[in-house]
Amino acid sequence: MPNTIDAKTRLAGLIGWPLDHTLSPAMHNAAYETLGLNWVYLPLPVREGQDLVRVTTALRALPFVGFNVTMPYKRVMLNVCDEVATAAKLAGAVNTVHVVDGRLIGYNTDGRGLMESLKDEAAFDPAGKRAVIIGTGGAAGSALVGMILDRAAHVTLAGRRPEVGEDMIDNLVDRLRDTVAEAVALEASREAVEAADLVINATPLGMRPDDPLPVPQEWLQPGQVVADMVYRPSVTALMEAAAARGARTVGGLGMLVAQGAIAIEIWNQGTQTRAPRSVMRAAAEAALAAASAPAGTED
Repeated sequence: MPNTIDAKTRLAGLIGWPLDHTLSPAMHNAAYETLGLNWVYLPLPVREGQDLVRVTTALRALPFVGFNVTMPYKRVMLNVCDEVATAAKLAGAVNTVHVVDGRLIGYNTDGRGLMESLKDEAAFDPAGKRAVIIGTGGAAGSALVGMILDRAAHVTLAGRRPEVGEDMIDNLVDRLRDTVAEAVALEASREAVEAADLVINATPLGMRPDDPLPVPQEWLQPGQVVADMVYRPSVTALMEAAAARGARTVGGLGMLVAQGAIAIEIWNQGTQTRAPRSVMRAAAEAALAAASAPAGTED
């Protein structure tokens, strides 16, 4: 945070529910300090869906540069924004909003954040590759759009409700270009998973210690990249299972940092300043460590 909060301080924040464990304030405020921005990032818990419009109406009039959106409001934010960027329309979800002269402009930085983390942490380029995305929710939609834009050869959406995945693909049929996309039931996805260059967990499975694996361990193969969008814990059961099978693993923290950094760059348009990923990651890791430390202990 800035040393002095004054009349020129601009605001940013995160809308969602619950927000008890969010890392976003830590990593955003660290970035603002590094960049010399007189901005402050705040958690903005919105418990009831009917309060969302009232809150966003207030944000139009307050000195907000923008805000992020997390569950359960990413989809509904599409209808709240005055303008929505193409990638957000394709993904069916908004996770970043730029406030410009009282207007709300919606973006989706999740797909770009995922692609950035794959390239940085696993040197993985989706072009010409086969990918399987586990899940059919908003996170899966963002990953699917990222894969299409980066020209993956084949993408399989595997979920409990394959009809939802089919609808997602139908909405993108005009954008597929060189990508073949299909939706299958999760239990019927073994062949696709075994043949994939990349497997992405876009479900919440792995956040709790007793969660089952998104896919059976024996389906994972040596040499694959297995990416888990879950970032808490930093090493999930899926990542451990994949590493034991000889796969390379990518956790969700890199994606979280990258999508947040891209959001800052959207809000700070016109400066050509790159958000400091390394600073943001260090702040997020410190916040994670502090949250997991036993009560009464110090770093």
